[in-house]
Amino acid sequence: MRVVLLGTAAGGGFPRWNCACVRCDAARDGKLAARGPECAAVTGNSRDWWLLNTSPDIRAQLTAASALWPGARHIPVRGVLLTDAEADHVAGLAVLRDAAGLKTYATPPVLAALGPARAALGRHAPWEWADSLTEGGFVLAGGLVVTAHPVAGKAPAYVPTRTSDHRWVTVYRIEDLATGRVLVYAPRVSTWSPLLDDLVATADCVVLDGTHFTPDEAPQTGCHLPVSGPVGSLTALARHPHARRIYTHLADTNPLLDPGSAARAQVAEAGIEVLPDATEFAL
Repeated sequence: MRVVLLGTAAGGGFPRWNCACVRCDAARDGKLAARGPECAAVTGNSRDWWLLNTSPDIRAQLTAASALWPGARHIPVRGVLLTDAEADHVAGLAVLRDAAGLKTYATPPVLAALGPARAALGRHAPWEWADSLTEGGFVLAGGLVVTAHPVAGKAPAYVPTRTSDHRWVTVYRIEDLATGRVLVYAPRVSTWSPLLDDLVATADCVVLDGTHFTPDEAPQTGCHLPVSGPVGSLTALARHPHARRIYTHLADTNPLLDPGSAARAQVAEAGIEVLPDATEFAL
């Protein structure tokens, strides 16, 4: 299995266009690495690639990843796995509109929220839309078997009728049928749960929500699990030293963006990685 981290920043990317904080200014000056909104790609055969979310910067992100460049008679992107319906995770679907035959997986409430977008995309090229929560999971071209697991999360702000449906946010477990290697992709996690603990316990690699470093960093509590603190993900990940552990979806407020920060040193000492955009690795 090959994985490319196409983007590793939270919504709006890094630096944010409307922010003049110390970190965003440092990124504009080239002192810190710029990052696009979170998005990744995965393949089991190096030919058929599947996107994990589609950021607004997806064109530039695909252009920066040579493994996903189109050939004369082949487009390597086969489809998309959406973790939720947030704008920064679905806006890139419009960029892919001219590619016929793409298949997009999402939960029922996410598919319903994307109804108007699905209709618009269908006027450009025929796509297939599928329920990611199908019993027993599903197999992707390239030899990957996937199961989607709902975790606590809210509907996006643009959804007119806010429901209490628990399936708005999902974590994906992706297994390579040829090798048995497992990736857990969880870029949006509000709490650490027994379910997440079980998923990470079976994983060879977990790419996890690292939006905020401290609990008081978030403008809204409960949206993202902080890295630090007694109930933070750093403590939880310490129980799973066998897996490769990587943070993604970093907000511009997060000191992990600075390689010279004490926060980055703390995370590195725990054996957890913060990788730049366009990083590719194999499992």
